[in-house]
Amino acid sequence: MTAPASRIARVVTDVAGMDKDFDYLVPDAVAHAVSVGTEVRVPLHGRRVGGWVVDLPDAPAAGVNLRPLAKVRGHGPEPEIVALASWAAWRWAGKRSSFLKTASPDHAHPVLAPPRRPPRPPVPPPRTPVELPVGPGVHVLRLAPAADPTPLVAAAAQGGPLLVVVPTAARAAVLAGRLRRAGGDVALLPGDWGRARAGGASVVIGARSAAWGPCPGLRAALVLDAHDEALVAEGAPTWCAVTVLAERARRAGVPLLAVTPCPTPELAALGPVVTGDRGAELAGWATVEVVDRRDDDPRLGLWSERLVHLVRSATPDARVAVVLNRSGRVRLLSCGSCGELARCEICGGATTSPEPGLLHCPRCGHDRPSVCPRCGSVRFKALRIGVARAAEELASLVGRPVGEITASSDSATSESGTTDPVATGPVATGPVATGPARRTASMGAAGGGTGGADVVIGTEALLRRLDPTSGLAAVAFVDFDQELLAPRVRATDEALALVALAARLVRGRVGRVVLQTRLPEHPAVRAAAAADPALALAGQDDLRRALRLPPWVAVAQVHGDAAADWVAALEGVEVSGPDRSGRYLVRGSGPDALCAALAGPPRPPGVTLRVAVDPARL
Repeated sequence: MTAPASRIARVVTDVAGMDKDFDYLVPDAVAHAVSVGTEVRVPLHGRRVGGWVVDLPDAPAAGVNLRPLAKVRGHGPEPEIVALASWAAWRWAGKRSSFLKTASPDHAHPVLAPPRRPPRPPVPPPRTPVELPVGPGVHVLRLAPAADPTPLVAAAAQGGPLLVVVPTAARAAVLAGRLRRAGGDVALLPGDWGRARAGGASVVIGARSAAWGPCPGLRAALVLDAHDEALVAEGAPTWCAVTVLAERARRAGVPLLAVTPCPTPELAALGPVVTGDRGAELAGWATVEVVDRRDDDPRLGLWSERLVHLVRSATPDARVAVVLNRSGRVRLLSCGSCGELARCEICGGATTSPEPGLLHCPRCGHDRPSVCPRCGSVRFKALRIGVARAAEELASLVGRPVGEITASSDSATSESGTTDPVATGPVATGPVATGPARRTASMGAAGGGTGGADVVIGTEALLRRLDPTSGLAAVAFVDFDQELLAPRVRATDEALALVALAARLVRGRVGRVVLQTRLPEHPAVRAAAAADPALALAGQDDLRRALRLPPWVAVAQVHGDAAADWVAALEGVEVSGPDRSGRYLVRGSGPDALCAALAGPPRPPGVTLRVAVDPARL
């Protein structure tokens, strides 16, 4: 017998590796609680599994004997988010369940408490640092790194419910607190998911997954630090919060405000870049001092006279952070005679030496003989000193303890329960004495001073862990060329983003950022020194067009045991590779062409195949 039309639910399960719809009967007792997006449990192959209702069809598939739903867990994603998940599964070659899980609450919400009154927006400021654009579409707002985004968010919330996404949960918590103090009804995800789903908030805010968060009656979306890699999920599927918000805003016919101190070519391709008062922007960037090391005495090693003087002048109220990125990053080579960096003659990236007499560019794959183009020498040396050794050298050189922070360092928790480097939170460090002994110290606590080292050195993890209220006066990049010449397409953008993060830590013009480099004319260096991010965009369009890279083409990386056979079956796209790590690069004329091609051949069962569309680090 065919079930009544109103009593059928089409379900996508949360079973890994399965992306198939199943029809179930809806018992009369729970029919009132079942709608598109509802979380349920269903019988499948002898066990009960979780899932989401994705449709309420008029009739089941022919010849199918339906079983009833096992349980209704509660409210899940809004119907428009369910539809968005289907689009995202196609856009990033993933499964709907991955995105539906991200859009779902941490625990069941069988009942939603309706708000007692309309949610109140935060009190708007008298003026905003950047004039808010009107109308649907993506608008890129350039806001200085040290500028407080709270007035901008409060102003954007005046038109109705606002969805805000920031790179870290800690920054989301700090911003939510500020908006609440301004009188706004704010839902902080994931904890306030139920209140947001019930429409009880004027501002819904959270980290990357909040791009999928509930916001009934959405009137605008806003993402802070839209350039940040933390907004891109590294695991499969590799979705991007900015792209999700852009599609979500397009479907709702509302604006997306992408706020960033340094727009990237990808962001500039989404919409017009809006800038504010130039004087206010200058005040939000740190004073940048460029130390040109091309003519330095090679015996100085990593430490220029300017950097040594800066470190020696550090005090408890004017601390100094030193950045040296060595862990898991590209090896830099320099000429043993004249000190010239070994760079690729095609794309300008740093080269390595996989075998004697050969220089290889990991960025574009070009090989050339190991001969210095400046002096003709064939002798090269690797610049490979790590953070631990650098801390010992610097401590011996300046005669004072030097703290050390790397990605593996333990970080303390601030009073707000967060470890965000920008918003709040101290960090644990290990001071390096002039001898072999080490002891434990901490640098910076939210709102107060501490004992410990006045100087700290580390990888870029240091910038993401230090507290901007701890008296940091300067940040020095020991070897900025390692960022500028990294074997990645976005090396210029990432280098400028690090300077912006450092400028935020030293509170803009109040502090100083020192860049040691042999490339003082690099676009990122000139942009940082002039506090003009537009200079970093100059020339990138031509290079990326020539190399057929984003945003002018859409790309995906494919690797795994089945990669070779699978990419061979793709149609309508360009495939190159494999590279030294076994990865294939697939290029399409645009996202639609690329995703259509990736959706063509079936995934082979039982073998490894990973497809990363729009990878963050290309």
